Amino acid sequence: MPDTPQVAAPNRPVYDRAKEVKEFDETKAGVKGLLDSGVVKIPRMFIHPPQNLEKASPDTSGIHLQVPLIDLKDLESGRRMEIVKDICKAAETWGFFQMVNHGIPLSVMKDLIEGVRRFHEQPNELKMKWYSRDSRQRVRYYCNGDLHISKAANWRDSIVCHFHDSVLESDALPLVCRKSIGDYMEHMVGLKETLCMLLSQALGLSSDFLTSIDCMKTAALVCHYYPFCPEPDLTIGTTKHSDPSYLTILLQDNIGGLQVLHQNTWVEVVPIEGALIANIGDLMQLITNDKFKSVEHRVLAGQVGPRISSACFFYPSTANKFKPCGPIKEFISDNNPPLYRETSHGEYHTYYSSKGQDGTSALPHFRLQ
Repeated sequence: MPDTPQVAAPNRPVYDRAKEVKEFDETKAGVKGLLDSGVVKIPRMFIHPPQNLEKASPDTSGIHLQVPLIDLKDLESGRRMEIVKDICKAAETWGFFQMVNHGIPLSVMKDLIEGVRRFHEQPNELKMKWYSRDSRQRVRYYCNGDLHISKAANWRDSIVCHFHDSVLESDALPLVCRKSIGDYMEHMVGLKETLCMLLSQALGLSSDFLTSIDCMKTAALVCHYYPFCPEPDLTIGTTKHSDPSYLTILLQDNIGGLQVLHQNTWVEVVPIEGALIANIGDLMQLITNDKFKSVEHRVLAGQVGPRISSACFFYPSTANKFKPCGPIKEFISDNNPPLYRETSHGEYHTYYSSKGQDGTSALPHFRLQ
C-alpha cells in the first residue's frame, strides 16, 4: 500500500522533518551554529519522545551505585593479578570502569579537551570545510552520524579522525587541534596495548591473546562537543546505545552527563580528574560469548556547557576488516554453546550504521536462535 499522505490539522501546517533536516545539514554549522544564531527554542527535529528522556531511577537498594574505579598503579610490581581480577569483575558486571594512574599525562588530556574546544568554536567558515557525511573521509566534522535516518537528532557536534592501523598523517588533521590530537593518540596506543594484555588475562587466556587475533589495531577518535541546551528536558546529548567496537577508551571533561545502564538504573559516571573510562564493545561481548558485557549508555543534554569528550574506538586492522569472528573456542562447550553467529567488523558496523542509534542494541541481530 502507498504511504498515507500527511494531513495538516486545521490551521496547523504539516511538519516536514526531512526538509528541516536537509536545511539544517546544508548550513554545515551544526548545533553550535544554532546557538550562535540566537535560538532559544530547539528545532522540532531535536525533540525526543518521553521514553528516550527518562530520568535516572532512584537508588532504592540502599547501596550507592558507582562505576568501578581501577588504579593501574604498580601494575608491574606486585599488583598485576589484583588489577586483572578487578578488570574481570568490572567487564563481567558493569561493562565499564574508570582508570587512574594509566600513564597518560594530565597535561596531554587537558590539551586534547582544549584542542577539541578550539576546533568547534572556531569561525564557521573555517570549520565547515571539514564538514562531510562521507564515512570514507578519514577526518571529518559533522552533526549526528545518523541525522538523516534517526527519528530525533542528538544535541551534539563531532569531529572524527580514523587512524587506520594506528596511522594517520599529522598534516591530515586540522591545524587548530593537530598537536593535541597527535600527542594524545601517541599515548593512547600504549594504553590500548596494556589493556589488551590485562583483558586477555582477565579472560583466563595468555596475555598476548587479543593482540594475536588483531582485533584492536585500528582506532577511530571521535571528539564530541555538546553545547549548552536551552531546553534540555526535550532532547538528549547522545541516545542510549552500546558501542560497535571491541573496546572504547573515553576522555570526558568535568561537566558530567554520561550515564550507564546498570541493573535497569541509569548511573552517572562522575568525572574524576585525570581518569579515563574504558568500556567493553559489542564485538568483545560477541567473541567472549557474553562473558564480558557491552552495556548501553547515554549522554544527557544540559544547561551547563559546552561538554567535551573524546572517545577512542578500537577495531581490527584494515586488512582484517572483513575477517570472520565468532565466539572463541575457549568459551564454547557442550554446556555452553556459541550464542552468536560469525560476523566481521565490516559487516557488524554496516548493520549498526544502517539502523542508526535507535535506542536498541545491534547484538541480537547476530544472535543464534
